[in-house]
Formats: sequence, structure tokens, C-alpha cells
Amino acid sequence: MPGMILQLSRRLFRAAPVLSRSVHSGTRPASKTRTECLLTSEDIYAREDKYGAHNYHPLPVALERGEGIYVWDVEGNRYYDFLSAYSAVNQGHCHPKILAALTAQASKLTLTSRAFYNDVLGAYEEYVTNLFGYDKVLPMNTGVEGGETACKLARKWAYNVKGVPKNKAKIIFASGNFWGRTLAAISSSTDPSSYEGFGPYMPGFELVPFDDIPALEKALQDPHVAAFMVEPIQGEAGVVVPEQGYLTQVRELCTKYNVLWIADEVQTGLARTGRRLAVDHEEVRPDLVILGKALSGGVYPVSAVLCDDEIMLTIRPGEHGSTYGGNPLGCRVAIAALEVIEEEKLAKNAEKMGKLLRAELRKLPKDIVTTVRGKGLLNAVVIKETKDYDAWKVCLRLRDNGLLAKPTHGDIIRLAPPLIIREHEVQECVDIIQRTIMSF
Repeated sequence: MPGMILQLSRRLFRAAPVLSRSVHSGTRPASKTRTECLLTSEDIYAREDKYGAHNYHPLPVALERGEGIYVWDVEGNRYYDFLSAYSAVNQGHCHPKILAALTAQASKLTLTSRAFYNDVLGAYEEYVTNLFGYDKVLPMNTGVEGGETACKLARKWAYNVKGVPKNKAKIIFASGNFWGRTLAAISSSTDPSSYEGFGPYMPGFELVPFDDIPALEKALQDPHVAAFMVEPIQGEAGVVVPEQGYLTQVRELCTKYNVLWIADEVQTGLARTGRRLAVDHEEVRPDLVILGKALSGGVYPVSAVLCDDEIMLTIRPGEHGSTYGGNPLGCRVAIAALEVIEEEKLAKNAEKMGKLLRAELRKLPKDIVTTVRGKGLLNAVVIKETKDYDAWKVCLRLRDNGLLAKPTHGDIIRLAPPLIIREHEVQECVDIIQRTIMSF
């Protein structure tokens, strides 16, 4: 019976109602106040501008509902979501199984802190370590906390196991990386908009070019190097895919020089690129894996660092933690989110739909779309900027035509829909993109 209910709810979930951009989606929930009901998109933009920090530049669309691959704005216009909250909603918006796990656990126990045991954390730890094949997991909340955790583990390992002198450990990063905006994360950044004006920066961080094996080998020869941290595909940099074999050589070099390889799979992991992890494309195993975003299906902040005992057990009680890390609510949600990825074979669908999407995008005029690249459903197009249009203007017109995407680094548009998208929906989205591009 539970299986039948889940199948029914899944069918309803996938069959999102089709609404034109000019049609309202119906009566708003009764819980809204009259003032909220009357707010327009422009009202919402103005309110955020007045009361909120100006640390983001959102595309002008005010969303109030999401289901599957679709989102709706406050006027009731429906859009295809081609950002997926930066790959946090791989499973689709408001997946019924994940929501059921969230509500069931929320009605029982949400937070104990790690001062006490709870009955869910161990179940999650067992599930996630068995699924990914590591001895241990350290649960945190956000992706950047996962990155910070991995760096702390690497430094501790360097001092306790490798024998690096105290306070001399180095971590190597690839230029173009992005793993958050904490002081540590921006200290490894090559993007002035991330680091400018926030110094002094974290010591012990060094950079090498991405996808450059000779430069990496030269850096790893320093006996003080603890780790090399890299995204298998650089997402925020514009979906930059390294040459085939790069990850294999990274693994070989890190082994050769006794350096830990940290794979930042916060955005590339969890089926996004057509494999459970992006490193699986080359069948290699990092020493540490950082997960986040889709680890909760977008309904709750959950991140994790996976590694084996030799590394994880260098950190002792009191040396690292988080009030919310490993809370029962997050753990139950994460189990459900991972089960959805496995049960619905989202990696397989991402690979198939990604090939279709790129094949169609490569038919676009080369004088406007100069490059199409990606793996699975993590893709990007590069727009040739002119005085008449740029990537931002293209995204505005895509919005007007019913598809939401966002520029990155000026001339690049990331195209990353939820992994539940089907072939006819990809074709509909390709038609929107083609029509939009041709309008320029």
C-alpha cells in the first residue's frame, strides 16, 4: 500500500499543470493576508530593495510556488526552472517523498544538537556511507561549511599523519574555483567580486590553473601540501569541463605525493552530471568528498563530508561541530532525497536528457551562441556580446518566454533543469531557447 501511494503521488507530481504566462494559477492560499495577496512582482522587488542587503542581483521574477520542473510567480505565470536553485532541487521542486519525510520528522523531533544522541543520525550515517563507499561522514548544513570542514580535516591529517610541521600545511586550489563566500572560501578565489575588500586572507592557500596537470604536479612536490581541492566540473566559473583523464591524473598525483584529494561535489554531485558523482565518469575515488545542495532536495540545508577513518578520526570531540549539523530533521530529509535519486534513476535520465539538450543547443546560430558545453544536465552556453544584447538580456527574454536561467561571468548562461525532466519537456524548452535566440 505505501508503494502504491508513493507511485500515485509521484505521477501527480510529474504531471504539473500547464498554464500560459498570462493565466493565473488560481486562488491564493487562505493563509495569506490581504496585503500579501495584492502584492505585485514590482512590490516584492521594492520591499527587498528597501529592507534587505544588496548582496545579490536577482533576475526580476517573484516566485511563490514550485512543483516538479516548474515555478510560478505571484501573478500566476508559469516558468520552466533551468537553474534548479543552483542544482539544489535535482529531484524537482517540492518532491512528495521528501516533503513527507520532512513533515513526518518535524512533527516528532527537529533538533537535539550533538550534545545527545538521536535515533535518526546513525541511520543517515549508515545509509550515506554505504551508498558512497566511505568509512565515515561528518554532517554539516551548507556547502561552504562542507568545504571548511574538508579543509580542517586535511590540515589535521597533515599534522597528525603526514608529519607536516605545525602551522605549515598548505592546500592547493584550482583557479576559477567557487565554494562559497566565507573568509576561507574567498581566500582561494580568483574572482575579484568575491575577495576584493575582504582581506586579509587565509594563509596556506595556493592556486594552480584548472585542468593543468604539469602545474599541479609542481605544486604537489612541496612536502607541506596537505590537499588539493577541486570541482570535477567548475560550475560557477561557467560549467568548465576538464579534458578527459584529468581526474584520473589528479588521483595518481595525489597518491604519488601523499596529498589528499578533496572533490567538491556540492554542485556536480548527486546525479547532476549523469553519474552519482561527477568523479564517477572516470571511475576514480577522492580521499574526501563534499556534498550539499541536492542532498536535501532543496527543502532544508544539509551538507556532508565523506572520507575514511585515517582522515576522519584525526578530529576529536570538541574540535569541530555545528549546532544544527546532523539534526534529525536534516538527516531524515537527506535519506529521502538520496532515495529519490536512486529509485528514480535520475543519473541515467540526466545523462540521456543532457545529450539531447546539448545536441539541440548546438544547432543555435554560432554568431550568437559561440559555445555549448556540459555533462549530464549541467550545461552552459556562451553568448557573444554585442551593443544590442548580452547574456543578461537573453535571460530576461527567456523569462518573458517562460524559462528561467541566470548568467554567470557576464557572457555565460547556465542551463540546469531538475533531473526529472522528460524528453518532450526538453524539446519544449529547446523551442523556447531557439525562439529567444532567434529574436535577437
